[in-house]
Amino acid sequence: MKKRDIFAGAERMDSTSSSLIRVMLDKVRAMKDAGKTVIPLVAGEPDFNTPEPIKEATISALEANFTHYGSNRGMPELREKISKILERDMGVHYDPATEILVTCGGAEAINNALLSTISPGDEVIIFSPAFVSYENLVHLAGGTVVSLPLKEENGFQIDLSETEAHITDRTRMIILNNPCNPTGVAYHREILEGLAKLACKYDLLVFSDEIYDRLTYDEPFCSMASFPGMRERALIMCGFSKTYAMTGWRLGYLAVDKRHMDYILKFHQYSTTCCPTFLQIGLANSVDLPETETAVKEMQNKFKERRKLIMEQLDKIPQIHYVRPSGAFYVFIDVSDTGLSGQEFSERLLEEKLVGTVPGIGLGKECGDFVRLSYATSNENILEATNRMADFVKSLA
Repeated sequence: MKKRDIFAGAERMDSTSSSLIRVMLDKVRAMKDAGKTVIPLVAGEPDFNTPEPIKEATISALEANFTHYGSNRGMPELREKISKILERDMGVHYDPATEILVTCGGAEAINNALLSTISPGDEVIIFSPAFVSYENLVHLAGGTVVSLPLKEENGFQIDLSETEAHITDRTRMIILNNPCNPTGVAYHREILEGLAKLACKYDLLVFSDEIYDRLTYDEPFCSMASFPGMRERALIMCGFSKTYAMTGWRLGYLAVDKRHMDYILKFHQYSTTCCPTFLQIGLANSVDLPETETAVKEMQNKFKERRKLIMEQLDKIPQIHYVRPSGAFYVFIDVSDTGLSGQEFSERLLEEKLVGTVPGIGLGKECGDFVRLSYATSNENILEATNRMADFVKSLA
């Protein structure tokens, strides 16, 4: 056998792709560094600052010398608060001592859960388009991705009949992101209930990415763990990045039945000893303060206002179509009537009009006609970006 080149990396990395979101972010940053006035509708993060009570409590925790190793599971104080939040919002109790794991952001939570749960040969159903991490992590675990395209004409809602038709005796898990990045769609309660029934019927796990749980606009959020039989089947991932504008803090968590935590914790122990202790204590001492909740509600109202504005602006461009977003802070636009592919549209819009977006092809192989826009930016930026977009589309005629 020929020895593998020392610079080649592990074979499992050969099928792992780079994130097109990061590629576009790098392009935008490079253009900004060159002095160009780029308006980025790329990043999946709030443009707001972290609420003051959280920052103040964290400074106090640092000054109190919470700078040493903490529990692998996360600081008990924060796990207690997370347990109370979940019971308040979901009506489901998780034991803070054995069923909650604090992670270095939602990304580590996804990584830990998927790589410790999926075995080689397992099939994993992923609804497309989807957040870029899921498919690559399933491949890294040796699993097989079963991609189910969500249809624009169906409002990007899940087709339960099609889902059931793709379940086999090798299916291990369904991955769900609700509300969805990139479509901005929050799934209807009856769809989620139907998915829960399928999971119970066929003895499946559901990895439920609920990072946008506090960002729904038309219907109340509904967690997968709240349905009958799902507390033991749902691996719930959530965190603080989106709701509390804390993307740079890297604090997320998993809430799972103890029987799942027993093996997930092993993976976490060897990938991340613990999250920064002073960050955890600061958050634990401030996350449920009235002043913090006031700041969260102000951000929620701003996002709702921005959603309305970007839809009004897009409605003025007849060649662009979209499904009304009902959660998160994204719009997934169909640009096929412009005569360009999503990638051509995104790249030319950046080069010619200095507006950064994400080509849909990077979020699903069936999404070549789409582009993701993030409205996690100011009203002024939304107006300017969509006006530039309208001018760009006119120039194509």
